[in-house]
Amino acid sequence: MLFFTGKGGMGKTTLACATAVTLAASGKRVLIVSTDPASNLDEVLQTKLGQTPLPVHDVPRLDALNIDPEAAAAAHREQAVAPFRGVLPDTAIASMQESLSGACTVEIAAFDAFAGLLGDTTATSAYDHVIFDTAPTGHTLRLLSLPGAWTDFIDTNTTGTSCLGPLAGLQAQRELYGAAVAALGDTEMTTLVLVSRPERSALAEAARASRELRAAGMMSQLLLVNGVLEPTGSDDAIAAAFADRQGDALAAMPAALGVLARTDVALATQPPIGAAALAGVFAPGIVGPAGTPTGAADTPARPLHVLIDEIEAAGPGVVMTMGKGGVGKTTIAAAIAVELARRGHDTLLSTTDPAAHLLTTVEADVDGLEISRIDPAAVTDAYRADVLATAGRDLEPAAFAVLEEDLRSPCTEEIAVFRAFADAVAQGADRFVILDTAPTGHTLLLLDAAEAYHREVQRGQGEVPDPVRQLLPRLRDPDHTRVVIVAVPEPTPFHEARRLAADLRRAGIEPFAWVINQSFAATDTHDPVLQARGRSEQRWIDEALALSPRAAIVGWQATDPTGAANLALLAA
Repeated sequence: MLFFTGKGGMGKTTLACATAVTLAASGKRVLIVSTDPASNLDEVLQTKLGQTPLPVHDVPRLDALNIDPEAAAAAHREQAVAPFRGVLPDTAIASMQESLSGACTVEIAAFDAFAGLLGDTTATSAYDHVIFDTAPTGHTLRLLSLPGAWTDFIDTNTTGTSCLGPLAGLQAQRELYGAAVAALGDTEMTTLVLVSRPERSALAEAARASRELRAAGMMSQLLLVNGVLEPTGSDDAIAAAFADRQGDALAAMPAALGVLARTDVALATQPPIGAAALAGVFAPGIVGPAGTPTGAADTPARPLHVLIDEIEAAGPGVVMTMGKGGVGKTTIAAAIAVELARRGHDTLLSTTDPAAHLLTTVEADVDGLEISRIDPAAVTDAYRADVLATAGRDLEPAAFAVLEEDLRSPCTEEIAVFRAFADAVAQGADRFVILDTAPTGHTLLLLDAAEAYHREVQRGQGEVPDPVRQLLPRLRDPDHTRVVIVAVPEPTPFHEARRLAADLRRAGIEPFAWVINQSFAATDTHDPVLQARGRSEQRWIDEALALSPRAAIVGWQATDPTGAANLALLAA
């Protein structure tokens, strides 16, 4: 079992697929599985996938499948409700379905499918290797902590109730969960492959994941560093700065990573899609097709400050940066916030991302700028205390014990984080609130679950707080909320951003603007590898400009865009 994990946008799917293709080519039977809510396994393998293993085009001995959280949740709901159809009244059936419609159900249903592959050896006995392309780090840590969390909850739950309803279904999975825990900690069976780029923040995130997963029992770990620029002999200033920054980051690699076996993967001239391209990912010295022509891409200048001018002109409200992990949402959010504060506006910069980097991005205090983080552990503790002090105030001891036990469910954290998110959105009534949101799949679960969270808050407190009640109307109000979609000009992140825009529109939220970030086409590089990268970007830049009347194009920065001064330069 190989688990590919790391900060979003590091190339986990590409390297997981390249590993699968390479192992299959060596004669091994391989299964690759995505547990990412925003999976792009189909695109990279150029194979339409489903919930059961299917052969991958042009790669004998390789099968693949997607664990679709929404489809798994629908099946989970139907399995729970089906025995009662025709037995209970329609109103009772509707109530059961409603109680199983929240994000908690999606999470546990997806985990059941994941645990089935991990804990049931008969499910994977036909394969020599099973590769898991996991979700970005924050989600992965939660996914991998679920076996222990739910096993502990089942062990200590005496009432048979939880926010998921009766626990009979979970009890039936007890043996499977135990096997999943054992498999994760078996160094002969399971290896964690940490994927990073040669960047300080990415390596810091990989080190955090390494420590936390080691503490959770996953001791067998490897490191893949993706996108290393190999020397081309050019005297290009952009390429020199790019290589210098990568070298500095690798030299300062955290100790937790320095002890791991490491493989560096060369920066490709274009994203590897399909079996033939994936087969060459680990070939030394191969960075793209031979005979690539030279010449810079023709990209119009659309600086970020023009977009900030429009945000400022619209007045106080919420600006949410959204997109696939690793595209620079945090950097763009911080640059917007720093520039608005520099212009004299009262500004809050906050995040709902479990892997937040706001403080290290801004680094120093900025007049007029408040920086906060919705810390899951802190807001969960506060939420539990609040519910016990209000809903539990007049309860008999036995009923109080039931409530206290219910609040130990892993689902409570999701409810608490959601409420804190609603509180932050509410502050946009009289100040600029810049929210660096979690990666796309998690964010959409958060937004889609609004009605379910209303019910959960009612369950715990008897009433819905005003910020929660007003959240969806505020998100849908273009005078209150401006969603800025951030993408990099590569196929997978761009497709993900386009799907995000469509999903937001279905939810009644119209995106305000796009930012195309980290573009080599928007620089004056003459390095052959970086120029080729720039030319491959042009299609996605043109499409973004066609999709949105407001679009900023931010070139790759020779100066690392951290610290208030460099963020101000990025905004300018």
